[in-house]
Amino acid sequence: MNIKQPDCECEEIKVTKEESIKCEAFPEEEKEITQYGLLKKAEWQAVENIIAQDHLSLAWPAWLQSCNALAKKEAWAEVCRASRLLTSPSDSEIKQFFYQHFTLYQALQSTGEAEGLVTGYYQPLLQGSRKKTGKHQVPIYAPPSDLVTVDLSEIYPDLKYKRLRGRVEGNKLIPYLTREEISENAYPLKGQELLWVNDPVEAFFLEIQGSGVIAFEDGSRTQVGYADQNGHPYRSMGRELIHKGELSRHKVSMQSIKAWAKRNKDKLQKFMNANPSVVFFRELPPGLPGPIGALGVPITAERSVAVDRKFIPLGAPVILSTTEPYSDKPLEQLMMAQDTGGAIGGGVRIDYYWGQGDYAGKKAGSMKQQGRVWVMLPKTFIFPDSK
Repeated sequence: MNIKQPDCECEEIKVTKEESIKCEAFPEEEKEITQYGLLKKAEWQAVENIIAQDHLSLAWPAWLQSCNALAKKEAWAEVCRASRLLTSPSDSEIKQFFYQHFTLYQALQSTGEAEGLVTGYYQPLLQGSRKKTGKHQVPIYAPPSDLVTVDLSEIYPDLKYKRLRGRVEGNKLIPYLTREEISENAYPLKGQELLWVNDPVEAFFLEIQGSGVIAFEDGSRTQVGYADQNGHPYRSMGRELIHKGELSRHKVSMQSIKAWAKRNKDKLQKFMNANPSVVFFRELPPGLPGPIGALGVPITAERSVAVDRKFIPLGAPVILSTTEPYSDKPLEQLMMAQDTGGAIGGGVRIDYYWGQGDYAGKKAGSMKQQGRVWVMLPKTFIFPDSK
């Protein structure tokens, strides 16, 4: 579901491109484009300079993580087996490996343009508790027991990755509760709390990022990740703040929204309610090197990106050419397409994973760049038949 508005790229919700009880996830232009239909064959010379200056060995562990999910797929099995035979490969060996086993494609927009939007996301650190306390009053919810999810592709194969979410009332499936309804005093999700945190704004942005780390007062920590969503379309809080004259368009970022929230605690819930979408979480197994992306493997800071999986296969190595936030400094390197996002829609639409903590948050919150993308696919890869 392409739920983020282009005027306010500061907010992103890390969920699969599928949600909305009203099926608002189907842009007209996508109906005529086949899966991976915006990839155009390219020559290696187009990315030769990027590959030459990159430290490819830093991306190799992320590629092996992709193979943990891809190795059972016919098109990827051979290249993943060959990857396992390389022990601590040099940058030169990695370059030759990709040249030998892969074909390069450039990703394009539906309009034929080569440039698209590049934003960033990160894993926030929140202060929390397993029980409600005087300091920890804000719930992080697990998926409610009455939430019903319908995979539409089981009924309509053309609607791959599309789902409906709601709840049953009588013999009807109706929309699930909105953020406003969930936050009412009636407290409809009582008993569904996974954890409690101390800051409603940080909890809101945890939903937007889709994963985070909760630090407890005894010094222990746990990771939480996306488990489900209430089925309502995402609406940008930043856009609402602009519309109501609270913030100017050119100053909206994650940082400016947080600063506004500290000054306007009495208005905060009203503006958060402008986004009816709610994300539910689960605790992740201990010891993971990073959050779990849509590919089902841990993602790697500054080497993993979220893509629209209709146009770029999950797990694929990609070459990204963009710039640092608020800078003309080139950011060009090998990445792995290991995640998706509710706002990540289109042939050239990338979300760059910066990692965990404040530094990553500042980078991610200010990233709104233009960029180009090339995708590597195994020579054995077979494109879906055109309709």
